[in-house]
Amino acid sequence: MSGMEGNKYRSYLHGEGELNTNWRYGGPPNYDIVNKLFEDERTKVWPPGSLEEKVQNLVKSWEMEIFHKASLEVFKTIDVNKYTFSLNGIKNLMMMEIKKLGGGYNPQLQTSLPEELRCYDPEKETDESSHKAFVTTFPRDFAFEVLKVYTGPLEIVLKFRHWGYNEGPFKGHAPTGDLVEFYGVAIYQQDEGMKIGRVELFYERGELLGGLLKGAAIDSSAMEAASSCPILRNTG
Repeated sequence: MSGMEGNKYRSYLHGEGELNTNWRYGGPPNYDIVNKLFEDERTKVWPPGSLEEKVQNLVKSWEMEIFHKASLEVFKTIDVNKYTFSLNGIKNLMMMEIKKLGGGYNPQLQTSLPEELRCYDPEKETDESSHKAFVTTFPRDFAFEVLKVYTGPLEIVLKFRHWGYNEGPFKGHAPTGDLVEFYGVAIYQQDEGMKIGRVELFYERGELLGGLLKGAAIDSSAMEAASSCPILRNTG
């Protein structure tokens, strides 16, 4: 992929093509911390130029744009007019539905559970509250790696691992310092121009959320102190 100036794993983050980008949190994210976590603890090191490396970088670039770019006009990894997203086959969300849901982690944490059983309710979270919740609980961020590519392109099917350390509070629960990780399968459908038109993720959200709720209950003042750390604003 082109345009990877300043970040060897993500395109469309720096360079002349991003001079007019409207960033959701005030500027381009800094991935130095999560890149270190990724490099220190990944289980696969893919050869340069391999299909696996290209797919891994594509997913990291897609995730960066989804989480950090505020204007649809500047998205480069996806076709915003055709794009749909689904989690565990619950519902195909169009781009405007994703924006209505709040973006961030909300589409990736959809659930059919009754409201009273939701420890994290994506229908009640905003872009800002969702982002704050996860950058607070994962101060070293939340790393991603591709474990296997089954097919692709243009339909890419892959197995992935996502992991981080619960070193900050989450939803009223104290941090444990424990590793929190989950595994899943993803499908990325590309068009002839290599833009993503459809994403399907399959994973057990309880593997993520369950690991963040093990700590003892804490009061709101401790939560606010942790979430106000200025370092967190630049994580992605």
